[in-house]
Formats: sequence, structure tokens, C-alpha cells
Amino acid sequence: MTDGWEVAGRRFTSRLIVGTGKYRDFEQNAAAVEASGAEIVTVAVRRVNISDPSQPLLTDHIDPKRYTYLPNTAGCFTADEAIRTLRLAREAGGWDLVKLEVLGEARTLYPDMRETLKATEILVKEGFLPMVYCVDDPIAAKQLEEAGAVAIMPLGAPIGSGLGIQNRVTIRLIVEGATVPVLVDAGVGTASDASVAMELGCDGVLMNTAIAEAKDPVRMARAMKLAVESGRLAYLAGRMGQRRYADPSSPLAGLI
Repeated sequence: MTDGWEVAGRRFTSRLIVGTGKYRDFEQNAAAVEASGAEIVTVAVRRVNISDPSQPLLTDHIDPKRYTYLPNTAGCFTADEAIRTLRLAREAGGWDLVKLEVLGEARTLYPDMRETLKATEILVKEGFLPMVYCVDDPIAAKQLEEAGAVAIMPLGAPIGSGLGIQNRVTIRLIVEGATVPVLVDAGVGTASDASVAMELGCDGVLMNTAIAEAKDPVRMARAMKLAVESGRLAYLAGRMGQRRYADPSSPLAGLI
């Protein structure tokens, strides 16, 4: 793949972002990241140790000089919680490119868009560059972009569900209406789901559970890498039109 993408003025080649949760250990996580070809790893600041040297450190296994760390606010249910978490992340590692998610309730883990928009506006004023997890709603996506989000990250399905993209129409509408990168975040279960996201024109895909909970996470990471690449190529190639009836590959007229 030679066509890269940019977010907040930073250029990347890989369009796959992977997480750092649910793995057996840091060693398995590091092996999966390597196999995925990802250049960005997202880190739950409230759950993954990145600053306490008395405990195992993620940074000892996934080098922050090689990979771009994307601190996220997983587990936050208010704008205030999310903002405080990212302020701590910036103090710990100097990160300004961050992933914002503010959840509405624990059962569905759907985003609370009122709190998400509030947090986005405050974080932007404080100099953060938020990539924002949101519902698959083109109106909400545009509001986040106008508030200063540097990337829009609509869910494909509930977090950790593995259901795949449930509403291709709204994802496509978000892509068509955005002037910042759009990445599907949440719901990917297998390689074909990642390909669908890319075929819809998304700039990338973020996933964690689909790799971490696979029977062979490292092999699944490789599969996701190839799926994202093939989906992107298919999007650039332009798929054939869909028809209700058969259309023969060879003409029926002039047969011998």
C-alpha cells in the first residue's frame, strides 16, 4: 500500500489502529501489534499501566518511539471524567493526539453524545487533538467536526460485540460529509468486517477485541492487516454496479 492518510498533520501508512486490552499478556499484545502492521496503538489510560515503574509497563513491550500511542478515555461516563483522564495522559507522556469516548451507560457502551460534544469543545480549547468515538449519525459527526474533532470514529456495532457494521448507509453518509478522517471504531469481529469498512470509503479501522479474543490473536492481526489493505484497494478500484438480473461475461449474440 502506497497511499497513506493524515490526521492532525501526522501521516501514516497503515490504516489499521489496534488496541492494548484483553490480551493474555504484554508479550502477546506486542506480537499482535507487530503482525498487524499498525503504526498507532490505542491505550486505555485508566486500565493500562504506562507510568508506574513498579508494575509491568506497556512501554517496555510496545515502544512509544516506534508506535504512536493514542491515549483513550475508555471507562469514562462523563465529560469531566474524560477530560481529567486525558489531562493525566498528557502529563504522563506529553500526548496531545487522543481518542475521546464518553459512554452513556454500561450495558450498551453507546456514546453519550451530549457529554462527548461538551468534552470535545473543552479539549480542543486546551490544545488537544481529539479523535472522537461517536454514534453512526451523520449529523452528530458533523457537529463533532465543527467542534474541532480531528477525526470522526463512528461505531460499526456495540463495543466488543463482533457484530460487524450494522448500518452501511449511515457510515457512508458520514464519510461523504466529512472533511476529516473517518474511522470505524467498535463492532468489527472478523476480517470481512474490516474490508467492508474500507470499501465504504473509511480512512481506517480501529479494533481491539476482534484480535485480542481470537483463538490465535497474532494470526488474526495479520488477517486484519490484509483485510484493511484489500478493502482499501477495492474502494480505490471502484466496484462494479449491482444488477437485479444476470449479465453474462460473454455475449450471447453471434454464438456458433
